[in-house]
Amino acid sequence: MSNKFIMSKKLIPRFSRKESQEFFKTLNSRVNKYFKDHKIPKTGNWRLYSKTLVMFSLLIAPYILILSLNINDWFKLFLSIITGIGMAGVGMNVMHDGNHGSFSKHQWINKLMGGSIYILAGNVFNWKVQHNLLHHTYTNIHGHDSDLDAGRILRFSKHSKWMPHHRFQHLYSVFLYGLLTINWAIFADFFQLRNFHKRKLSYANSKGHKTQWVGLIISKIIYFFIWIILPIFVFNILWWKVILGFIVMHYTAGLILSLVFQLAHVIGEADMPLPDQKTGNLKNSWVVHQLKTTVNFSTKNRIVNWFTGGLNHQIEHHIFPHISHIHYTKISEIVKKTACEFNLPYNEYKTTRSAIFSHFKFLKQMGMRPVFLTP
Repeated sequence: MSNKFIMSKKLIPRFSRKESQEFFKTLNSRVNKYFKDHKIPKTGNWRLYSKTLVMFSLLIAPYILILSLNINDWFKLFLSIITGIGMAGVGMNVMHDGNHGSFSKHQWINKLMGGSIYILAGNVFNWKVQHNLLHHTYTNIHGHDSDLDAGRILRFSKHSKWMPHHRFQHLYSVFLYGLLTINWAIFADFFQLRNFHKRKLSYANSKGHKTQWVGLIISKIIYFFIWIILPIFVFNILWWKVILGFIVMHYTAGLILSLVFQLAHVIGEADMPLPDQKTGNLKNSWVVHQLKTTVNFSTKNRIVNWFTGGLNHQIEHHIFPHISHIHYTKISEIVKKTACEFNLPYNEYKTTRSAIFSHFKFLKQMGMRPVFLTP
């Protein structure tokens, strides 16, 4: 695991050091041998770069058409949906690899591609702390993996407090999923940045608090100028049409991203262990923990593999986050074979549909009143 992150001591559950490290040594050796034998880098190549061009085109081209052409309003709404698909595509394929340092061997390119999160209304610092630090290190550990924290609206873990309205979360959750990126744009980044500063969470070479706040505010001003102010005041599009298109775009992106994220961890086969309350110790080593808390889906589907940026190969991604997703299909064969040899789990669903069904079934289970609660 990377040591690039700095966090407060009270947040650290301890992974087992007693568990044999032979599995990871064997797996790591085999994966390294694969890249050495094929004489290819672990970062992206022309396949990733060409896909990047496609994703940015899906994001930008419809927006330009909406601003420049006098077209039917229904067609503009359709183009807003395409823009949302492009937004999700950039997030999963470009931004994600960039912020993991796996897009290119050149760090300035990784930084540039990682910065595409600002197009998604997100923030690089918040993403690296929440995703790279908390989620990837403490995957599915309640109180430490912030991806499990849905406030009081949704209950993703049996360790979260149950409330009566959770009985219906398998019905209303899908409508909330679409609000993911619009929440980033308006609320989440501000609350997260304040929370992370309060908890003294950061990563190496991150900028000071004042600089981060100034950067966040400026990025939001630029973002809303491009997507809201420019269409209304420069291109004279009616304000309610701009707002509607903005919401449709974000709702499309948010729904896609949320479902892809949830299918990997908020699902029946994914463990959600708690550390020992006194020692903070966990049962498994970090790498075995990743196998037990992560699930793959639809890995044989070329369209899903291409569009989701390898996020359907979450097992491979969590063990090797610094390897570009374009290699996951190949190295997944190595990971699965090695896990089987060591009698370790390798959880996967053959189709996206079966994974979605399992996710909502799990939400329904989490929404049931725990047996130890009394009316």
